[in-house]
Amino acid sequence: MQPIPLKICGTGSYLPRRILTSEEIDARLGWRPGTCHSLYGIKTRHVADDEETTSAMAAGAALQAMEMAGCGPRDIDLIIGACGVMEQPIPSTAVLVQDRLGLGRSGIPAWDVNATCLGFLKGMDVAAMHIQTGRAKRVLVFSSDIASVGLDWGHPEAAAIFGDGAAAVVLEAGEGDSALLAMGFETYSQGRDACVLAAGGTRVNPVRGMQTGEDRFRMDGQKAFRVASRYLPRFLRRLLLKSEVGLDRLDCVIPHQASAQSLNHAIQNLLLGAERVVNIFAQHGNQIAASIPTALDHAVRSGRLKRGDHALLIGTSAGISLGGSVVRF
Repeated sequence: MQPIPLKICGTGSYLPRRILTSEEIDARLGWRPGTCHSLYGIKTRHVADDEETTSAMAAGAALQAMEMAGCGPRDIDLIIGACGVMEQPIPSTAVLVQDRLGLGRSGIPAWDVNATCLGFLKGMDVAAMHIQTGRAKRVLVFSSDIASVGLDWGHPEAAAIFGDGAAAVVLEAGEGDSALLAMGFETYSQGRDACVLAAGGTRVNPVRGMQTGEDRFRMDGQKAFRVASRYLPRFLRRLLLKSEVGLDRLDCVIPHQASAQSLNHAIQNLLLGAERVVNIFAQHGNQIAASIPTALDHAVRSGRLKRGDHALLIGTSAGISLGGSVVRF
């Protein structure tokens, strides 16, 4: 693919006020102190309260991103929501965020894409195509997820590691060397039952009745890991080949914070030095679609990702899907 002149002008993130510690999780599950941290590598995660809705968190992250980009809400001409779980089925979360940004009478297009944990990467991909074709000049892409409302504490493998939060970016046509160098996405539906939330659509809903547990997220972490790890090395090789950027030229690797196991696997087996990998899992947990852009915002604000650097954004999602992009920041 030809590089797309694209600049990430601003990043922002929002973390709910309440912090849930691994010690609190131990107490809730009747475990010995230190068990949660030992098993899952997580120390803290954030949990949204009733006022911190999906759209409220997204708007907070969006304002941060716009402040960094030096623009305001009315300077945006496209809003793309890329949440793993929407605030409500209809209308889209992007519509709710448009309203929260004071743009209810603006006519600015606002709609959602959904690729669960990889939603942000697909949102950025769609934004890049709109910018490349001249259909948009400045695009806001946000991801916001509240995992805590759908967790089944009878299955702590999933319940213990998910956190809430939101993040956003402002994208514009590239200036200087800034560019999207490559984008890749693959789906292997042999793993479709590894990560499931059955309720909320037309098949399982309150009107027709739900069986116990269908309104809670369930995950077979080992199966998801096996399917993803089987295809990830080949996927990464192809992505880097398309980008014409080798592993040795990557300045910053920003992975989906799926689990401590997956991050360690990326560092050890894919020959990515720990110093190049942004790892905030212990403090944030798995924030679904908000995971990658939150890690991106952390990298930018901490100085780990600087102008001119090459960055790899990569992850997996329910499906099982693999996704990644290489950018020159």
